[in-house]
Amino acid sequence: MNTLENVNIRSLKKEDLETIVEIDGRVLGDKRRDYWERKLERVDNRFSQVSLVAEVEGNVVGFILGDVSGWEFGVPNTIGWIDTIGVDPIYQKKGLATALAQELIKKLKTIGVKTIYTLVSWNDWDLLQFFHAMGFTRGDMINLELTI
Repeated sequence: MNTLENVNIRSLKKEDLETIVEIDGRVLGDKRRDYWERKLERVDNRFSQVSLVAEVEGNVVGFILGDVSGWEFGVPNTIGWIDTIGVDPIYQKKGLATALAQELIKKLKTIGVKTIYTLVSWNDWDLLQFFHAMGFTRGDMINLELTI
């Protein structure tokens, strides 16, 4: 089966919660239901949120959450963010993450976004390669952290 021929990308809905928790659990090894309940609550309550799922044969197999900046960190509202991306391990390396990201980029562009940011752990080589292949480069911002 060619996954990309059978993929349907649509807006994420609150009803996708259980499947997203399952996919996230398979990817990270930990089911974070409370985390995802809070995340999806914001999806429905923020007009700036652009979040999608990928379905194959009617089943959600991946997701991507995006948002538009509201002047956070001093950046203008023409900045979009990719918050989270996840694909069921069975469907990884088949182009679903790329299809989700491309559709998110298209939607952000239509609402006036000019630049998209995301944060990736410096040690997550697979994710760094994925975003590099999508055309992302190292930006001018530096994340700072304080361990307390």
